[in-house]
Amino acid sequence: MARRQKGRDVSGMIVVDKPRGISSNDAVQAAKRLYRAQKVGHTGSLDPLATGVLPLCFGEATKFSQFLLDSDKKYWALIKLGVRTDSGDADGEVVLTRPVVDIDVIKIERILENFRGEIDQIPSMFSAIKHHGQPLYKLARQGIEVERKARRVTIYSNELVSFAGDEFELEIHCSKGTYVRTIAEEIGEALGCGAHVAALRRRQAGPYDESDSISFDELQRRYESGGFEALDALLLPVSSAVSDWPVVSLSDATAFYIRQGQPVIVPHAPSSGHVQLIERAKDGSTGTFIGVGEILDDGRVAPRRLVLAH
Repeated sequence: MARRQKGRDVSGMIVVDKPRGISSNDAVQAAKRLYRAQKVGHTGSLDPLATGVLPLCFGEATKFSQFLLDSDKKYWALIKLGVRTDSGDADGEVVLTRPVVDIDVIKIERILENFRGEIDQIPSMFSAIKHHGQPLYKLARQGIEVERKARRVTIYSNELVSFAGDEFELEIHCSKGTYVRTIAEEIGEALGCGAHVAALRRRQAGPYDESDSISFDELQRRYESGGFEALDALLLPVSSAVSDWPVVSLSDATAFYIRQGQPVIVPHAPSSGHVQLIERAKDGSTGTFIGVGEILDDGRVAPRRLVLAH
């Protein structure tokens, strides 16, 4: 006999504004308790130091978390010059201090040119990447350092917002897997004084930005005033996780074969990439999101993740 899952069966997305000082997993557990949901997951870790956009997946939406993990991100970062820490951010222990002299906007701008486009990064020992099943940050806290391979990431933009004294602000648009702390450390070394991330805020993750986010305090207020009905009204549809993907419209016949796991031919579909799968409504109204697919080399549309029909 199958075990009955505890909690409410809710599906959808909520974009929380993660406060400083808690982990992404802490945010997941807080949302799970508040919604009393069966299943909740996040879509890419934010360090305890960082604040901002953290999309959370409920129920059926957890099937699409990987696509948000793979999405581009935007950050605001405050970089402190003259101080290096073991973790590359303000939560770490200071390992070196140097004077900040003869540094101006022109020097910083010149160095930023090296941190745009495709670059190779060696992940920090304080990252969540696993080594033999153990997150690197756990090894780092034990004083253990292991060899890490460089990873290719893309910095679409990296713009200086302001510079004053020993601090400057950056706005960064980057691909998945980019470590802002590593950028800060390498800029600091290039300037000859060292640096670390003093504050970090994620402003966008995939299709979601700050305008979509809500604080835990506000979620709590909504619950206290309107219960689960008020909370559920805040959930974004599962399809919002891939709302920036092209749409493939399916007839009821092709949708049937897609649900059986079979690739189908759809006229006028994109020639490559991932797509949203929408079953057309017979009355001409907005269709039903049934999942996501991928265009095969022969042009057929193959299902990749499907939602359960309710």
